[in-house]
Amino acid sequence: MPSFRDRFLTPQVARAITSPSAILVTAAGASAAILLSLGPVGVVLVGAGAFAARVLASVPRNPQGPRISPGSLVEPWKSLMKGTVDAKKRFGTATRGMQSGPLNDRLLELGERLQAGVDQAWLVAVAGNQLSLARRQINSDSIAAELHQAQTAAPTQRSHQTIEALQAQLSAAQRLDLTISDTYDQLQLLDARIDEMVTRTVELSVSQATTDDLGGLGAEVDSIVNDMEALRQAVEETQGTSSERDEPEEPQLGTSTGSV
Repeated sequence: MPSFRDRFLTPQVARAITSPSAILVTAAGASAAILLSLGPVGVVLVGAGAFAARVLASVPRNPQGPRISPGSLVEPWKSLMKGTVDAKKRFGTATRGMQSGPLNDRLLELGERLQAGVDQAWLVAVAGNQLSLARRQINSDSIAAELHQAQTAAPTQRSHQTIEALQAQLSAAQRLDLTISDTYDQLQLLDARIDEMVTRTVELSVSQATTDDLGGLGAEVDSIVNDMEALRQAVEETQGTSSERDEPEEPQLGTSTGSV
């Protein structure tokens, strides 16, 4: 989540500072102070206050992160996401127990970046959850049995089309299995890296550490967040590609996709 300083130092705020509307608001505030006979000091204060209010109104708001609810997911995404959320809570507990100072300030900044990584992990887990739910709708055993029956039965005019349709369904199931497995493995690795980072934070919080002892902790947090975002984008692209590729052009007779 961007800090106030990052949100203030933006082109949007810079334009507001030099905009005609800011000048008009300042002049209006000063005029009102003159009408109220507040004196030179009052005129300056009211005008400056009106200007500050106009500029602060232009500061971008902190975006609201997604509502994370691991309990709404199916396994294995539920347990994996629960571990990620627990790790972030441990990080918060560690930083709250520290004395104020440069190290605590730096860790709080890292905590904001870490939250961005947790938010990305949630989006990945949701995408993986959707893939798992879609996979449950494909009964591979039933389709394989139908395929075997079609391949061993006496050929008919539509036998070839039926066999192709059944083979396409099995191929779709295999692609889903590979995508789900790969997504889970990558998210599990990133979750382990978050745990390691949090463990290092807890160690720093109970020692006489300084900002020099952070080592590459900041770079590791940035790496986790970037890798998590890349994984989310890859999964979303895979979902879009799969849905287009797996959409049947025409329903075939003699096929079924029962639930597991």
